[in-house]
Amino acid sequence: MPEMSIFWLRVAVALYSIGLAHAIVTVLSRHARMFTLGLSAFCVGMVIHFVALVELWIGAGRFPAGNFFESASLCGFLLGVAFLVVYWRYQFASLGVFLFPLVFLLTLVGATEVPVAGFSNPSVRSAWLYTHIAMVLLAYAALVLMAVASIFYLIQERKLKSKTTGGLFDRLPPLYTLDNIISKSMGIGFVLLTLATIAGSTWAFVESGTSWIGDAKISISLATWALTLVMVFLRTSAGWRGRKAAMMALVVIGCSALTWATHNGIAALAK
Repeated sequence: MPEMSIFWLRVAVALYSIGLAHAIVTVLSRHARMFTLGLSAFCVGMVIHFVALVELWIGAGRFPAGNFFESASLCGFLLGVAFLVVYWRYQFASLGVFLFPLVFLLTLVGATEVPVAGFSNPSVRSAWLYTHIAMVLLAYAALVLMAVASIFYLIQERKLKSKTTGGLFDRLPPLYTLDNIISKSMGIGFVLLTLATIAGSTWAFVESGTSWIGDAKISISLATWALTLVMVFLRTSAGWRGRKAAMMALVVIGCSALTWATHNGIAALAK
């Protein structure tokens, strides 16, 4: 990849990060307070991203989708174009909660095609890794809380529909309270998992160049993050509440458990 192309691509990643910040603030506060700023930065990032693709096309003498990294970058750009068209036509601003983080991550992956120098300071290397691990653990804790609240929600809903009283779960909180717990823990879990994914991908990129992308553990982790992103979008933008949201939360925690097992070698021992 030509040097100027990767330079412009990394500038685009920096601008897309403002859109990512908008998505994070929206999920945590439930108000789109940064949308105008995020959209402006996203539009400028799209222009610079286009420049990076043209630079690559001219410099390499071929269509800019010759490998996984280039394809990820191109896919991110096309998704960005699709969002701008939909927003211009339908004013579907809440779609940014889903597409801003996705475009950011795809472009970030594309920008890791050219290796950089490794960590010059072992302390920085360790601190970065420990920060990633801490955020993953906190994210999983939030997702477990979300899953527990989801199970209680389904139990409470069934009790109310059947009009039964008494029993072990007689003192469960009302459905509104459980739904609120699901929403808040989901938001915190998503934010922490997003930051952990970015930190982990960056650490792996600096540590091992481009070889990290082929690791099955990384692929499962990214799939878990993508599923969590879908859950967040369906809840914040598509209005999923109640039973649907609870079932989706349990699917996400199941995928998270698979990710944890893969990273800790449990899956290999089970064979």
